[in-house]
Amino acid sequence: MSNKLGFMGCGEMASAIIKGLLSSGFMHTSDIHATTHTDKSASAKSKILKIKVITNNKDIAKDSEIIVLATKPNQIEEVLQEIKNEVNGKLIISIAAGVSTAKIENIVDKSPVVRVMPNTPMLVSEGMCGICLGKLATEKEEKFVTEMLSQVGKVVTVTEEQIDIVTAISGSGPAFFYQIFEDIAQAGAKLGLDYEKALILALQTAIGSAKMVQNTTKTVPELVASVATKGGCTEVGVSEMKALNSSNLFAEVIRKTAEKAHALG
Repeated sequence: MSNKLGFMGCGEMASAIIKGLLSSGFMHTSDIHATTHTDKSASAKSKILKIKVITNNKDIAKDSEIIVLATKPNQIEEVLQEIKNEVNGKLIISIAAGVSTAKIENIVDKSPVVRVMPNTPMLVSEGMCGICLGKLATEKEEKFVTEMLSQVGKVVTVTEEQIDIVTAISGSGPAFFYQIFEDIAQAGAKLGLDYEKALILALQTAIGSAKMVQNTTKTVPELVASVATKGGCTEVGVSEMKALNSSNLFAEVIRKTAEKAHALG
């Protein structure tokens, strides 16, 4: 598969992907070009990313073998109508939230479509993407998109019916973790610790704990038990979480977020 990418839109998420593809050596600057709305923004993005950026969607689409839809969701249909004669049959990767593969396929019905639910930690190359395949996409397209997005994080393949759950867990998840970090830091501050120090403690503990889960054969409940030893202070804290029904709290957060994602789609 030829790898020349044309990005329709070049906002933060698209820029993060482009930077990851270039810095990893997965692609070269001549392999990627993009569009923005104005000549001023095109010039600015071109200087930052060192790629060709213009305002003409049709020209970029014509010169690309793979199209990345990175515009706002409410602009997708307009952009597809504009470029459909140049892209039909080419792989289309959509990172537009709430836009189904069927909606894209209704306009470009000969193209394989891969829908992506990215998240903002892609900006620091620690993203988590869920992808799902349209009716014409095959293992070949899945493999390419997975390899491409792996330059800025991790990737899992799900069904389109599951993409709203992915949105709730990893798409919206960063905000949930930010709120947890803030709550823990504020709790430490209320007990007399400097807020900044409490935040550092919370952040590094989260990073270390995540790595422990990734790098051990123990299950998450086993890791909890290994820290919450009987009669210790951690056991008291975990018991308090259970008493406050933290599992139900997070279940409801994920459920309501997934429901909202589904309604928007």
